[in-house]
Amino acid sequence: MPVTVTRTTVTTTSTSSSGLGSPTILGSPRALTQPLGLLRLLQLLSTCIAFSLVASVNAWVGFTGNWCMFAWCFCFAVTLVIILVELGGLQARFPLSWRNFPITYACYAALFCLSASVIYPTTYVQFLSHGRSRDHAIAATAFSCIACVAYATEVAWTRARPGEITGYMATVPGLLKVVETFVACIIFAFISDAYLYKHKPALEWCVSVYAICFILAAVAILLNLFDCTNVLPIPFPSFLSGLALLSVLFYASAMVLWPLYQFDEKYGGQSERRQDSSCRSSNVHYVCTWDRRLAVAILTAINLLAYVADLVYSARLVFVRV
Repeated sequence: MPVTVTRTTVTTTSTSSSGLGSPTILGSPRALTQPLGLLRLLQLLSTCIAFSLVASVNAWVGFTGNWCMFAWCFCFAVTLVIILVELGGLQARFPLSWRNFPITYACYAALFCLSASVIYPTTYVQFLSHGRSRDHAIAATAFSCIACVAYATEVAWTRARPGEITGYMATVPGLLKVVETFVACIIFAFISDAYLYKHKPALEWCVSVYAICFILAAVAILLNLFDCTNVLPIPFPSFLSGLALLSVLFYASAMVLWPLYQFDEKYGGQSERRQDSSCRSSNVHYVCTWDRRLAVAILTAINLLAYVADLVYSARLVFVRV
């Protein structure tokens, strides 16, 4: 369902979604000479170089290394698909809504490359001895940062402008849905060991909050990507408003309960990192239990702020049928 991002009169534009005022060129190699086309070529090149440099010297190990390689390879593959679709003018035949898919993917790709640009050097590169492998790893990190900036630039260029008819995912609430689901996935990675919350109903409630809110946000994204927001038994704007309000209330409860039961000794928590014996391990690829608890608390706060912003910005959207 297209939306306009202010309560002003709905208008349409004849310019491309890059926001640079250049005409849209479909099904032609000239599409690659436009600013957005050149930007996607930069994304393709930088992610390709990043994973190629790492693969050439086998410079990755463990879960974090696998994640970084997946992020670069995934971003390269999907960017290539987008370029081919636009070169062939196949947007109308693409199974997902072209109003929503490119910017949704660009936002996820920016977050993927950002995480890889932080995780890879901090958990692996700094522990490498000087030599060819370290040089390749440092160069890969640099190209990962370039890719992150390139994807973030695409989001900035193609996001919705006031008064513009656009897909929901190009609006601020739509982009916040991407952030919310991405942060939730990181939370799930940190709480993958059940001993962090088992046998404590309050902590199990927090895990339920993360799962419920993630599912609802993912449903909202998928409904827009498949352009089937009309299948809901209630109006889509009402669904979004209820989702945002419910998520704020749920995350507010988790923001209180998770730190209370993880760090307050009266509730069986550990107030200081040195009290956790697992944090004495020298394994650089292992995140100890106390650090995981702290990371989840911080990510819970980040998602709470995202849902509050989502709730506020959703009130400024006007939904129209075109």
